[in-house]
Amino acid sequence: MSIEQRTFLRRILFNKIIVLLIQISLFMSIIFFWEYLSRNNLINSFIYSSPSKIINCLKELAISHNLFNHVWCTIEEIIISFTGGIFLGFIIAILLYQFKMLAKILEPFLIVLNSLPKVALGPIIIIIAGANLKSIIIMTLLINLIVTIMNLYNGFINTDQNKLVLLKSLKASKIQILKYLVIPGSLNTIISSLKINISMTLIGVIMGEFLVSKAGIGYLIIYGTQIFNMNLVMAGIFILIVLSIVIYLLVTLLFNKYQK
Repeated sequence: MSIEQRTFLRRILFNKIIVLLIQISLFMSIIFFWEYLSRNNLINSFIYSSPSKIINCLKELAISHNLFNHVWCTIEEIIISFTGGIFLGFIIAILLYQFKMLAKILEPFLIVLNSLPKVALGPIIIIIAGANLKSIIIMTLLINLIVTIMNLYNGFINTDQNKLVLLKSLKASKIQILKYLVIPGSLNTIISSLKINISMTLIGVIMGEFLVSKAGIGYLIIYGTQIFNMNLVMAGIFILIVLSIVIYLLVTLLFNKYQK
């Protein structure tokens, strides 16, 4: 490796470290400022809570053995909904790509379903599926599935046309074109769909828990709101932030592994 290459790599590493340090400093400054305002009664600590009160609330939940149960309940719902959304979205997107007439027929229905506020269907879902895990999964799939289908389908139809014509000229079958060109050529779109899907899944799960759940992070937030315990509400939001960061890092690691 030349001196110029080493210098360039060091500069990249240095910039990453600087960005990370600034991010940590900014986060710690917000936490410190929030705690300072709360302790000095410059903001209403009953409404806005404080970092120390949130930590104490999390400790109480951990001591009472409720914290892990609620977190695991939400994680379980996320895993089921995420895998279901990706699997079904991938299969349906392939079917739409292979059968153009089917895509033309279903396209307006997909657009309408995507624009429809899913929470409006909540009462219908509860009546049909019951106030249980099924309703949460259905609510989440309604939110993440349509977006996944449309993203993957758009990725498939934007495959390099020159390569597509070349494979057709070589008498390649539809399955071979799909296997060797369309899917490999859409990996960036698939990874992007994973990122979008996981965020939509998290939204759907929390919305579902708001409606029917008896456990989970969404349940903690809605229960804290009902009893005016803002420390519990903020603790639930904090857990959601941590979950979002962890999930984002996992998807980013997957993306980076693919890039290598």
